[in-house]
Amino acid sequence: QVQLVDSGGGLVQAGGSLRLSCTASGRTFSSYAVGWFRQAPGKEREFVARINRSGSNTYYADSVKGRFTISRDNAKNTVYLQMNSLKPEDTAVYYCAADLHYSGSYYDQTTVYEAWGQGTQVTVSS
Repeated sequence: QVQLVDSGGGLVQAGGSLRLSCTASGRTFSSYAVGWFRQAPGKEREFVARINRSGSNTYYADSVKGRFTISRDNAKNTVYLQMNSLKPEDTAVYYCAADLHYSGSYYDQTTVYEAWGQGTQVTVSS
């Protein structure tokens, strides 16, 4: 019942910044956690960041910690991923996803999330 639309990707030089957005519909937005994943060509989809229902707790992959910030505005039904100091290895398709059952454990696994955005391309040039 939850539908997610992610956007904000584009082409940026190394060291630059982008902000991705994920807008949801179909269920009370504050009732579920949201994660960001990314997938580069030839690689498995990997965890990037997660934010809980209220926005009080966040988690990050070691590869992006200190550079990326996840946040949410429940009044706007939107989760954001602010990406700073981008590197060429950040190049991937980025997906937002909803953890509708709020399992909590294994938050970095794709199987935890039941609804996914369509993906937005982020390309970082060297």
